[in-house]
Amino acid sequence: MLRFFISILLVIFFISNSYSQSDLKTGNVIFIHPDGTGLADWNALRMIKVGPDGEINWDKLSGIGLYQGHIRDRVTSSSNAGATIHAYGVKADLDDFGLIDDVVPVSRSGKRLSIMQEAKQNGIYTGIINSGSIEEPGTAVFVASNLKRANYNEIAKDIIQSGTDLIFSGGEDFLIPEGTKGRFSSNGKRKDGLNLIDWAIQNGYKVVYTKDELAAASTDVKKILGVFAARSTFNDKTEEVLDSLRLPNWNETVPSVAEMTEFALKFFENKSQFFLVIEEEGTDNFGNKNNANGKLSALDRADDAIGLVINFINDNPNSTLVTAADSEAGGLEVSGYEIDDLDANNPLPEHDMNGSPIDGIKGTGTLPFITNPDKSGKTFPFGIVWSSYGDLTGSVIARAHGLNADKVNGKIDNTDIYRIMYLTLFGVWLD
Repeated sequence: MLRFFISILLVIFFISNSYSQSDLKTGNVIFIHPDGTGLADWNALRMIKVGPDGEINWDKLSGIGLYQGHIRDRVTSSSNAGATIHAYGVKADLDDFGLIDDVVPVSRSGKRLSIMQEAKQNGIYTGIINSGSIEEPGTAVFVASNLKRANYNEIAKDIIQSGTDLIFSGGEDFLIPEGTKGRFSSNGKRKDGLNLIDWAIQNGYKVVYTKDELAAASTDVKKILGVFAARSTFNDKTEEVLDSLRLPNWNETVPSVAEMTEFALKFFENKSQFFLVIEEEGTDNFGNKNNANGKLSALDRADDAIGLVINFINDNPNSTLVTAADSEAGGLEVSGYEIDDLDANNPLPEHDMNGSPIDGIKGTGTLPFITNPDKSGKTFPFGIVWSSYGDLTGSVIARAHGLNADKVNGKIDNTDIYRIMYLTLFGVWLD
């Protein structure tokens, strides 16, 4: 009799286990990579955008994890190593770009495919959005692999010919041949004579170049390519250089990452399951230039995109938003009292006592930033202090919302980003 009951319990256990794994829901995944951002960046944005007591869209996300960003050969990640880890779910080295030890790695799922390539192989619609140039690794590595990050022409070709359903970015320079003038490029950089924009048109892509053209485009097209700049859609220089050149932070004709995201969500909504990877690159590049005004504007754009995805998930609860950077660009910190004579009407000192540069609203040594009012109606002046021009380990925070957002909690390894996305896409929680 005891043996009989044990047999029954074992059967129930195996049926239960089998059911729980196969019954896992699948759905859409949106991964937003606000490159080069950490907790201090989001705190600074909150102060500027809604006040110290307010709530930005990033705050509204339900899942929160402490991101551990070390890679195989460093404690701080490069953008391409971080992207390789996100795309394959295994640790990579500093110089890796979709390759590990010079070969396409076996991903966490056991296949020599990135998670986006595996999704496409399984009939899932795919899209990538980047406010930077097309070869930026945060999105590129999901569909392209190369021995060198600097092989821009090869990477651009792999992306365009990957079959990805929606591709939005800058980088026209690497899509047209030498001797060819484009919409933004004065002279293409390709040496193989290939015009990848023509190739895209011949292979069923609708091509748009400006925010107005994007706004006028139908979301019912089969495939769409947005080429919005010769390189990046922003001007990643210091405030002082931009002022001397009379350049804005952002090129005037380009859609913001939020506007690109809005179109993409409508494009995919009436199709079947989809996987969309979005990178706001301005948060990284402006940080590396120690341009606080530019970095805060890029953070705001990323936060607007997050808000759109939250609204989408409210209407489509079978969707997961995951958002994380892989390192911090510039080491931004807010200085709110350790500045002599801190006042809204006094220019900030150029440097902190340890030599770190201090930015105000127009650059180093200018008037301070002013917060939006707190819950008591008070506003506060502050400066942005920089610790580096480079990428730092910092305090990156992973967030999530929607289906399986509860998996983002506690300590999150960078390889876990892949696992969480895989769970929603394929219904399997990988070891």
